[in-house]
Amino acid sequence: MLESTITRKGQVTIPKVIRDRLGIKEGEKVLFVVRGEEVILKVIKGTILDLKGSVQPSAHPEDFERIRRSVKQAVAKKVVGHD
Repeated sequence: MLESTITRKGQVTIPKVIRDRLGIKEGEKVLFVVRGEEVILKVIKGTILDLKGSVQPSAHPEDFERIRRSVKQAVAKKVVGHD
């Protein structure tokens, strides 16, 4: 087990061994998950912007107006109870 001291401002240093093991770099974000009396630290890898280009559109250029109409029709059918 490793320990660290909380500063007056409530900050804590993540020991280098843990940063290296989790691949945490300066400027990256972490998430604190509270489970009972424990706090779990999770590394947030990337943002939504990092996903840009990862899904290829089915048509070039994509017809977003057609997609919007299709979604609106599907929602309307669900609202009135016609699946």
